[in-house]
Amino acid sequence: MLTLSQALHDQIVAHARADHPDEACGVVAGPEGTGRPERFVPMLNAARSPTFYEFDSGDLLKLYREMDDRDEEPVIIYHSHTATEAYPSRTDISYANEPGAHYVLVSTADADGEGPFQFRSFRIVDGVITEEDVMIGS
Repeated sequence: MLTLSQALHDQIVAHARADHPDEACGVVAGPEGTGRPERFVPMLNAARSPTFYEFDSGDLLKLYREMDDRDEEPVIIYHSHTATEAYPSRTDISYANEPGAHYVLVSTADADGEGPFQFRSFRIVDGVITEEDVMIGS
């Protein structure tokens, strides 16, 4: 189960909304070994694409060095889908190289603002997708 604060949930959704129609992406870091998402780190989608996301390699290297210096790890790796449901694509699965992370997907397919966006979390280990419950706290 993924447990995160309302504030983190809202930051992820706001980033997905702001970058629409392109996919948004980012990380929520937390203290190593705790599984606790704490620090919201929105990233630039270097692909600038509505159907694909790619972390900028320089930004990603900087982030991993920063997390290492702070004894953090990526607890959540998130991105948005702009035209499809919030479910990992084959490309998403191939890029999932953090077996301990929660992979959060937000669908902005309903971008008219009339309905809530899908916000779902998955574990992806060795190509196997397992959806998990999301609990939003205070």
